[in-house]
Amino acid sequence: MSSTRIDDGLLFIGGQWRDAASGGRIDVLDPSSGSVIGTVADGGPADIDAAVTAAREAFGPWAALSGRERARVLIRIAELIRENADELVRLESLDVGKPVTLCRAVDVATAVEEYEFYAGLAQGIDGTTRKTPLNTFAYTRREPLGVVAAITPFNFPLILSSSKIAPALAAGNVVIHKPADDTPLSALFMATLFQQAGVPDGVVNVVTGTGSVAGEALLRHPGVDKIAFTGSTAIGRHAASVAGEALKSVTMELGGNGPHIVFEDADLDKAIGAVIKGFVFNTGQFCMAGPRLLVARPLYDTVVEILANAVPGVPVGDPRDPATIVGPMNADRHLKKVEEYVALARQEGGRVVCGGQRLDLGGGYYYQPTVVADLPNDSRVVQEEVFGPVLTVQPFDSEDEAVELANSTPYGLAAGIATTNMARAHRVADRLQAGVVWVNDWAMLDPAVPFGGVKSSGSGREFGPEGLDSYTRVKSVVISLD
Repeated sequence: MSSTRIDDGLLFIGGQWRDAASGGRIDVLDPSSGSVIGTVADGGPADIDAAVTAAREAFGPWAALSGRERARVLIRIAELIRENADELVRLESLDVGKPVTLCRAVDVATAVEEYEFYAGLAQGIDGTTRKTPLNTFAYTRREPLGVVAAITPFNFPLILSSSKIAPALAAGNVVIHKPADDTPLSALFMATLFQQAGVPDGVVNVVTGTGSVAGEALLRHPGVDKIAFTGSTAIGRHAASVAGEALKSVTMELGGNGPHIVFEDADLDKAIGAVIKGFVFNTGQFCMAGPRLLVARPLYDTVVEILANAVPGVPVGDPRDPATIVGPMNADRHLKKVEEYVALARQEGGRVVCGGQRLDLGGGYYYQPTVVADLPNDSRVVQEEVFGPVLTVQPFDSEDEAVELANSTPYGLAAGIATTNMARAHRVADRLQAGVVWVNDWAMLDPAVPFGGVKSSGSGREFGPEGLDSYTRVKSVVISLD
């Protein structure tokens, strides 16, 4: 399928390309310039209903395939992502504002690995035998759930859709993908690759549209068996409540506000590199970012000074330039939100040691990577998710205080520790309220290692065998031997 279909921005339902029933369209913008680069179909309830019907028809035959047969399809998807890496890099950078270098090394590479990893697991889905005091032979089996609604955000369209679609397909489910209305292009291109890979019609459907209309219709549709959602905590709470009314299975990967603890014995060169990566990666639009830096007091002034000198040197600019590390924010509303938080930080007594301004670069949504020191812990800028390239720095005097500060927000997605004392690393990791803890680096992610949140950061896990398990249900079979 040529990229013409992507330019047309049609829905992909039951293996067919079609416009929205309403005929409505949504503009897609280039964040680096603010200009319209195309439109996509504005799907609604009728389109969601058609997608559910197509998915339900496809479910039985797809689930009946052996795990090995499904694995072959997933391997072919991975191969096609590799073969079309240049186009996926182009689309993801154009749509999201990601630097092309990171798109290739992170987004596209991770998507390949996700399909390959779950292709391997698809071939070994099995149950266990259970010994009981009864005169029986008892065993369990894992079965697919049915129709999965995969609802994904704007910041990592390719990775976060693959983290849902790959395990769902591996387990024998069918999928309706509702990408963010800001960033639908890679989802539509992936639909063409699914066709080429031999995914049967109706097994994967892509419906673009707004969250309030298409997303809401998908959440509430009685033909959907599972909701796999990544997005803000506020919308996640709503999605979980709707799913709860119908007792649907859910995976919720929500907001974060990760603490990064630098102890006095840390390797400072390595720690500073991890700290900067932790808050500027993806322009800070990363639920597992590390926007809260906690530093042992003897190092506090030194670390703030190093950051003040180093952060302005991080290359910010055109995402199509291979030298760029930090691109634009994805949309004007996200840029304005960051501006409001930095203004609030100043009002709350924060000291902006570098950055703190938007950048005028070709009309795009650029903001300087910003470091704010000396804010109190009850500051809104410390406690809330800014979701931009802003780092707050706070001192601590003891290990206990560091843990207390780290756990003091409503979130619990990711956390980091910088120390050369491995006993301390294990001890502190055990006490941190987070779904993943990184030691002496940040964002070490692999499809084999599960991630997810606690508290207001969500429930359930993606990646790893745990990610596959969440797309299955367990059935017990007990046979009398009398």
